[in-house]
Amino acid sequence: MLRQLRHDIWATQKLIEHCRALTPAQQELTTPGTYGTIRATLEHVVVGELRYLARLGITLADAKDLREHGMGLDEILPLHAKVRDAVERLFAGAEFEPDRVVVDMLRRDRGDPPLGIESWVLVTQFAHHGSDHRAHVGTILGAHGLDAPNLDVWAYGTEIGAVKPLPRA
Repeated sequence: MLRQLRHDIWATQKLIEHCRALTPAQQELTTPGTYGTIRATLEHVVVGELRYLARLGITLADAKDLREHGMGLDEILPLHAKVRDAVERLFAGAEFEPDRVVVDMLRRDRGDPPLGIESWVLVTQFAHHGSDHRAHVGTILGAHGLDAPNLDVWAYGTEIGAVKPLPRA
């Protein structure tokens, strides 16, 4: 699970960094069928990560507001780095138990009754949510003739040395 989240965080970071090089007008591009603008989608991903961490009992002191409010990519990137550190803390000790049921109190804040959710569901949704919305940004970039970075697991594995050529026998 940790390696899956490490890939997710790496891919989101790479995409934010890539999109920071776009003009402000390009960051506001969108395409029908996607979440929203490039900037809004990346903000949504990072705020979503904060929400999943909060449900797992990890909150960041300077990230109390879990609502999206028009952050620029320069604000999103350092917040995402804190998410990365929080994920490492989540898995650093023996306290993460995939089958532990957590109570989703964030639903109550929206007026919905709370749910009991096994921790593995939140971790899996964390990764799926990021992947889904990164694909949205890739769609927007491609639809507007802009390059998109390679964010797949093969690229990540190659970058961290988990995928490498072997000598011929």
